[in-house]
Amino acid sequence: MKNSIYVLALGAFGIITTEFGVVGILPTISRQFGVSIDTAGWLLSAFAITVAISSPFITSFTTKINRKLLLCLVMSVFVLSNVLSAFSTNFTMLMIARILPAVLHPLFWNISIAIAFKEKGAKGVSTVMLGLSLATVLGIPMTTYAADLFHDWKASFFLSSIISLIAFIGLLLFIPSLPAEKEKSSQNQLTLLKNPFLWINLISTIGTLAAMFSSYTYLTAYLEEITKMDGAQISIMLLLFGGMGTLGNWLIGIALHKNVQLTTRLFLLLLITVQIFAYFLGGIFIPMIIIVSLWGMIHTGGFLVSNIRTTQHIPHHALEFVNSLLTSSFNIGISLGAFLGGIVSSYYGVQHILSVSVLLLSVTFVLSFFSFPKKIEEDENEEQNDFAPPVCEQI
Repeated sequence: MKNSIYVLALGAFGIITTEFGVVGILPTISRQFGVSIDTAGWLLSAFAITVAISSPFITSFTTKINRKLLLCLVMSVFVLSNVLSAFSTNFTMLMIARILPAVLHPLFWNISIAIAFKEKGAKGVSTVMLGLSLATVLGIPMTTYAADLFHDWKASFFLSSIISLIAFIGLLLFIPSLPAEKEKSSQNQLTLLKNPFLWINLISTIGTLAAMFSSYTYLTAYLEEITKMDGAQISIMLLLFGGMGTLGNWLIGIALHKNVQLTTRLFLLLLITVQIFAYFLGGIFIPMIIIVSLWGMIHTGGFLVSNIRTTQHIPHHALEFVNSLLTSSFNIGISLGAFLGGIVSSYYGVQHILSVSVLLLSVTFVLSFFSFPKKIEEDENEEQNDFAPPVCEQI
């Protein structure tokens, strides 16, 4: 099973490249199909909304199916959807091709993370998550550059299809048969929905991701219109953004190990600061290179911060359930951010998407100081023996 974990990471790489690779070619798609940039942004929003809706349910609907079969099915659908996207003749067809794989997207994460944790614990999970980081560092810039190199937006989807095909072959060859396990009772898990802290953290997660993606979704358009970069330069900027994100993710992991609450607030303040700089210095080439570097280093940590903040005091038996809620929250935030950023960009100009992000981050920062009456805290502490240790302790 050792090699299988790396294959799962490759699958994660393909899936995230498919989901976010469209960010780099939104302006091109907007021009190709004669739609506004905010309408083109729905290619990301619709994907995220579909994942958010399907996440809590898709695993329960497939509990009796062999897990290897499901993993291969997911990757085959991603291969097919990218091919269909490349051959789309209108925007509606492209939208449908994007939504199809999104239904199965959370299924891959639920199964692959469960396999990785069972085999190698937190290290296995971090290996699978490495696929997400590498997709940001390499996948998205690669698909953006492919479109620019061949002067054809379809090249981006063809490349994503090839990556997913390689992952499919890897899953087929290196993942052993994994019969489904018996479904566990969810009665105790559902009691967590009465926990006000959980809801505050989920709302904060939505706010954090909405802030991140109200600006990141239109980063290509921002660099093109405000900084006046060409396609090749933007590809390098996206590569720099992702590369610094990998470093930032590691640093934030260390900080979370020391103090979750303080790190959360520091993350929010740093992201607010860097986007204020981007707003005022966006039209100056050299400063924007430095700003994009810092922006990427801070931005990527949002996923880890939100995850640790939400799961650090969750009982062992309910972690999978809470992770499904987190997946929904992540994608609700992504879709909300892309929607709000698109509206502001369309009516007020792409430069003002940063104002939306700063506003949402400020609201989330205020929520980080929210506390409940002492009695509720004492009730929560009564179950302390059942709680899982913070994930950051295993980083």
